Amino acid sequence: MATENSETFLSSIIKKSQLIQSGSPKIYQLKVLTKITEGLKTVTVGTKKVNRLNKTILLLGETETGKSALIDVLVNYAMGVKWEDEVWFKIVEEEMTRQSESQTSDVIMYQIFGFEGKTLPFSLTLVDTPGYGDNRDDINDDIIAERLLDWFTSDGGVHEVHAVGLVLKASVNRLSDRLGYVFDSVASLFGANMEENIFALLTHSDGGPPENALTALADAQIKYAKDEQGEPVYFVFNNCQSAQRTGRYTRNLKNAWEDSEDEMKQFMEVLNVTEAQTLRTTVEVINQRNQLKDCIINIQDKLKFIELKKTQIDQEKALYIKCKEKMKANENYEEDVDERYKDKEPIEGGRCGFLGLYYRGATSCLRCEETCHYKCRMNSTSPDGPRCKMFDGRGHCTVCTNKCERKHHVKEKWIYVPKTRKVRKTYEDIKKKYKEGVKGMEKHSSTLERMQQEMDKLLEQEHEELEKSFQHITTLESIALNIDSIFTFKHLDFLIERMQDEKFAEEVRKLKEMKQRMEGKNLRKALNYAATAGGDKKKQK
Repeated sequence: MATENSETFLSSIIKKSQLIQSGSPKIYQLKVLTKITEGLKTVTVGTKKVNRLNKTILLLGETETGKSALIDVLVNYAMGVKWEDEVWFKIVEEEMTRQSESQTSDVIMYQIFGFEGKTLPFSLTLVDTPGYGDNRDDINDDIIAERLLDWFTSDGGVHEVHAVGLVLKASVNRLSDRLGYVFDSVASLFGANMEENIFALLTHSDGGPPENALTALADAQIKYAKDEQGEPVYFVFNNCQSAQRTGRYTRNLKNAWEDSEDEMKQFMEVLNVTEAQTLRTTVEVINQRNQLKDCIINIQDKLKFIELKKTQIDQEKALYIKCKEKMKANENYEEDVDERYKDKEPIEGGRCGFLGLYYRGATSCLRCEETCHYKCRMNSTSPDGPRCKMFDGRGHCTVCTNKCERKHHVKEKWIYVPKTRKVRKTYEDIKKKYKEGVKGMEKHSSTLERMQQEMDKLLEQEHEELEKSFQHITTLESIALNIDSIFTFKHLDFLIERMQDEKFAEEVRKLKEMKQRMEGKNLRKALNYAATAGGDKKKQK
């Protein structure tokens, strides 16, 4: 039977909670305070005490692994709930519990205060992330990384972590492409300092050794904590604490409860002596990933313009020579040529996310006529222009050609797209164009020489963008826990193809070595999953 003190304490909690299911155990929904600030959701139970120790656990995992149930287990353990109490408390809302495993929509921080001294000498902060590998369009791993970055950099967010819990079903028996993608996405978010703080939390256990799950982790080459003997550190839980205790299954349920309680006790003992890791490196990893992604997109957009510009220059060079030869015969020689211009194309966007707190659109520079950030999700604006991660501390864009100020930018549901149209030009048109083009130069060169200078300038701009991409990759390799990431791997072929100039010989050599090393780790299968999942999303639209 439960002790008198335990009954008194739990009675005070029950009075503040809502009964959602009768029976044994009775299941109660805890009274919580939910707060949403700048799109970040915090769920708090209890009152924070000043100068009390707090431990933060970040939970990561694939969908349908039981993260929500594990959060409830952590809360009940902190409260000191025993089998004999015949009660169970939920902090994750019932509706959210039914949906979260298959379609969790955002990062949520649970703060568990006021139970210090029951079983733990500290309070708990649990950060629950969306399920990795979700195939819905509005959830993808890039967005998860962005939401984590918001948490790690906001005033009320998380700035240090004591443990990262990799939640995985104990029964998983093979390393699917999807699972490989999930593991890689998780590991690639963190810095090299995080390895000893990552623990495997294995759910839905049948009570036996979780050999299949441990093999899957080993096959995925996921990095997580090892003990002094080099053995992986993991903890095993079942998900039946709230199951009704009826008939012949009661004894089995009690044994399962006690097994999970023992595992949780061991996990908390490890957590008690685990030093916190600041998330400065993690923030830098996510920032570098975002910058690399945006840089690749920017290169691809610029390459379309560069190739188009090269064609236009070749056409105009041929037309200039042809017009010069025919000038005596026909002063008004005309010919149709391609002219480049930029058009605006609509994109999907508008209010999205939880309560419509975010605004999806594209940040574009009106002066340069360039789209600087295609899928910008930042919501608020400032008096002098839109907010966007592409602006530096001085309010200047780091992407557009002229690095313009914020006031020259807009955030709309359209992007700039290079196009061509046929125009009729004469020799005089070309002559006038190139005279204007060389105006102000101290020494005029011939028109054809000027054209070549323009082409050389375009190639120089391309090289600058390629160099920036390579630097982002090398930075990630030096600071990330998982240096062989799918996120990096998927860009290598593109960069190697574009960096064929002799000046990039050393960079290409390093990229090829990196690619060979990653292919040896069988990242291609996981990359194929990412590509297939992306294709499925487009079909669903």
